[in-house]
Amino acid sequence: MILWSVIGAGVAGLAVASELVSRGAKVQVFDPGGPPGPHGCSWWAGGMLAPWCEYENAEEPVLRLGQSAIEWWASRTHVQRCGTLVVANARDIPDLRRFARRTSSYSEVDRAKITDLEPDLHGFGKGLYFDQEAHLDPRQALLDLHRGLKDKGVEFQRKLAPTQLENAIDCRGLHAREYLHDLRGVKGEMLVVHCPDVTLNRPVRLLHPRMPLYIVPRGEGIYMLGATMIESEDSSRITARSMLELLSAAYALNPAFGEAEVLEIGVDLRPAFPDNLPRIRRLGRTIYANGLYRHGYLLAPALAQGVADLALENKHSEMVDEDRA
Repeated sequence: MILWSVIGAGVAGLAVASELVSRGAKVQVFDPGGPPGPHGCSWWAGGMLAPWCEYENAEEPVLRLGQSAIEWWASRTHVQRCGTLVVANARDIPDLRRFARRTSSYSEVDRAKITDLEPDLHGFGKGLYFDQEAHLDPRQALLDLHRGLKDKGVEFQRKLAPTQLENAIDCRGLHAREYLHDLRGVKGEMLVVHCPDVTLNRPVRLLHPRMPLYIVPRGEGIYMLGATMIESEDSSRITARSMLELLSAAYALNPAFGEAEVLEIGVDLRPAFPDNLPRIRRLGRTIYANGLYRHGYLLAPALAQGVADLALENKHSEMVDEDRA
């Protein structure tokens, strides 16, 4: 049996390894960073499985391919199917209408329905409820994939992969730019806060002209705040402006967030191609799977399935970059 070597143990690498193993392939994984942790970009993700919301400013494949992600993840980790609530302050209702025009599969909700869905949200008279969407805890999802692969006999090599490796699948994100010259980094910033005085049951998106906010509940009063997409490759620290905007937007959702304890500040660089869609390329003896951008958990299953199709059946999915493969 062919031994496939997956290089990189972030969400892309672990999803690819999981898909290969599910089809009966023999797999080993190389990552010098070891098990999932803060060293990986996907550790700092929101974990929203929200294809309809993401379609507001994404390409059509994000909507179509992302819809199958919920079931893929649900077979491997805990997924919460509570939908997504999108709200806006009264002065930003035109932004809510524009969001509605660009999306689908939602119901319009009024103040009473918003209060019914999220009693701790106050002051919002209109919103959009995407009841088919879901979310997961990205850190738990990574650990569950890692554990599941180990339970199935996959060996994890805590070292750099050897050069000229046979049957290699490179999922290293920005570390693969030596070979993927059109790959760039997009800076994302996030906060993890503890606010036990607020209870939210589902991801909430607050539309704002300067910085739309998403807030994702992690349980026990812990929330992830995120929003930024900055064309910068400086991942050393968060900007003061971004932190102020994130906290101000959270305060607008509920003033109790003003008393929240900041537990973590995360900054990462998301790998992206010019059109912000993932690509699968076969260069020499290596298959490269990359470019998940801000859609890591949403599109990782489709990326993994495309890689498995190419590696095991020589079948070219739409993610395969024919011009370069």
